[in-house]
Amino acid sequence: MSKLVTIYGGSGFVGRYIVRRLAKDGWRVRVAVRRPNEALFVKPYGSVGQVEPVFCNIRDDASVRAVMHGADAVINCVGVLSESGKNSFDAVQAEGAARIARIAAEQGVAHLVQLSAIGADAASPSAYARSKAKGEAAVRAAFPAAVILRPSVIFGPEDQFFNRFAGMTRFAPALAVVGGNTKFQPVHVDDVAKAAVLGVTGKAALGIYELGGPDVATFRQLMQEMLAVIERRKMVINIPFFLAHIMAGAFGLLQTLTLGLFTNKILTRDQVRNLSRDNVVAPGAKGFADLGIVPTAMEAVLPEYLWRYRASGQYASIKNSAKNLRKI
Repeated sequence: MSKLVTIYGGSGFVGRYIVRRLAKDGWRVRVAVRRPNEALFVKPYGSVGQVEPVFCNIRDDASVRAVMHGADAVINCVGVLSESGKNSFDAVQAEGAARIARIAAEQGVAHLVQLSAIGADAASPSAYARSKAKGEAAVRAAFPAAVILRPSVIFGPEDQFFNRFAGMTRFAPALAVVGGNTKFQPVHVDDVAKAAVLGVTGKAALGIYELGGPDVATFRQLMQEMLAVIERRKMVINIPFFLAHIMAGAFGLLQTLTLGLFTNKILTRDQVRNLSRDNVVAPGAKGFADLGIVPTAMEAVLPEYLWRYRASGQYASIKNSAKNLRKI
């Protein structure tokens, strides 16, 4: 009988790639999400009945326990970039992670993989980073054999990084960024999925792995590379941190005054704090090399999904070729 894995947040950006890989390897996959009807797209990743979205609220013990019953392995991909209602950083990324690890230990689950983030630090000025560190500590305390993955910013067709800024170039005369000199080490989403699969199959030693791609670049440089791919000329403007804090505070105040009718998904003070620190693999940290994975370069992937942001979309290469013909 094939093994069963429960993936919390399995319909998310990273989770869906893990689901696809495990289903291909023959695992039965239980995708635990808040809205199963919005996760039906994962079902075709496997044969009939192999991949099943199920309801789960990771803030509730009974809910977490029910979807974990009988699982051989567990992966926690749940995370939030901004707080909303009861889904605070601590409730989701600290308490939720702790709950999953504790129940996994109680049920005798063989392998547990926790998806964290580079920058997780109990002493960080960012509440997001502190909650990630709390979650890691709780997971290791309850499930010492856990594999914890800390990726840098993740890129891929469904990402909320390059897609977001590329979309902005369609209307904005310039591209404004906060932390233009902050360094990142973007990692391809499927490389993170490969690492998670090694964790649930017991092929990765316990501990923390920091996952970064082969390229290290500043935020400004990443935006310039993205602009080159989408063939748009825009000035990249760096917003000073003091001004970014004022802007974030204004957006937060607007959310408060509108009683939540306006949700600040533009810029928060916590995001500004996060952007003040480099997001790269720490010297001496375990990483892809220890997992036997060769990370994918951005230049090999970005053109595959950012082409739609070019002025001529899918016809850009044809028009460029036509221009060259006229020069002959």
